[in-house]
Amino acid sequence: MAVPKRRQSKSRSAIRRAQVMKLPVPNYVPCPRCGEPKLTHRMCAGCGYYKDRLVIEPKEEEQA
Repeated sequence: MAVPKRRQSKSRSAIRRAQVMKLPVPNYVPCPRCGEPKLTHRMCAGCGYYKDRLVIEPKEEEQA
């Protein structure tokens, strides 16, 4: 099994981790059914649909 010969410096670790902060923000698209913003390839939290198929029943919010 491969094991590092020397400990990696704090600077080297920080340089590697700095690239994570450069990742793009996830793209939101409007839901074709209700228009609420949602992540691509995910179920809509507002109406509960994904690709014209009902995945979960939307919760009814109480008015009181």
